[in-house]
Amino acid sequence: MIRPPAAAVFLAVLGASLPAAQAAPPPAPVSAHQLGPEVPAGIAPRYLLMNPQGRAVSQEDFRGRFQLVTFGFVSCPDVCPTTLLEFRHVLALLGGRAARLQAIFITVDPERDTPAVLREYTAAFDSRILGLSGSAELVRRAADSFRVQYEQVREPGAAPGQYTMNHTAGMYLLDGRGQFLAKFAYAMPAAEIAARIGAAMTAAGMP
Repeated sequence: MIRPPAAAVFLAVLGASLPAAQAAPPPAPVSAHQLGPEVPAGIAPRYLLMNPQGRAVSQEDFRGRFQLVTFGFVSCPDVCPTTLLEFRHVLALLGGRAARLQAIFITVDPERDTPAVLREYTAAFDSRILGLSGSAELVRRAADSFRVQYEQVREPGAAPGQYTMNHTAGMYLLDGRGQFLAKFAYAMPAAEIAARIGAAMTAAGMP
C-alpha cells in the first residue's frame, strides 16, 4: 500500500527523470483503476467535503479561481500517484498563474483516507494540492456530480481493511464560477494540460 513515505519515494524516482516545469510524465498504460467513458456527459460538478483542517469545503469556496479536480485513493499503486505528479508539473508549468488554480484530490476511499492521511499524501507531491474527504454519502454525491464511477474490490476471504478501489481516472477543469470546462484524460502530457488551462484563463480575462 502506498502511504506518504512511499509516495515520496515514487515522487523522487519519477521526478529524477522529469526536469521540473519542463517535461510531463511519459504516458502509462491504463490500469484497472480507470473505468467509464473518456468524456462523460451531463457533468454538473458539486461537492461538500472536508479539508485536512476539518473545515467544510465546496466548489463555491474557489469562486474566481479555476479548479483542477481528480478522484482517487491513497493506496492506489499507479494511476493516482502518476496523476498527482502531473498536478505538480502542471502547477510548475503555469508559473505565477498557478495561484489562480486550485488543484484538488478527492478520495473515493473515505474509510481509510482520513483528512490527516490525505494531508500527508498530497503534500508529498505538492503542498498546493488540496485533499478532500467526507462521509461515504457525501463522497458518492460528489463523484456522481462529476460522473465519476468507483467501486470497492475485495478478494474472497480478505480481511476487512484489505481491498482496492476501481475508479474513473483523469482530471476535471472547472472555471472561475465552478462550471465544468473540460476533462483531461489520464496520462495526457502535463505541458498540454497546462497550455489548455492557460488558454482558458486568457479567454476568461485572467492575466
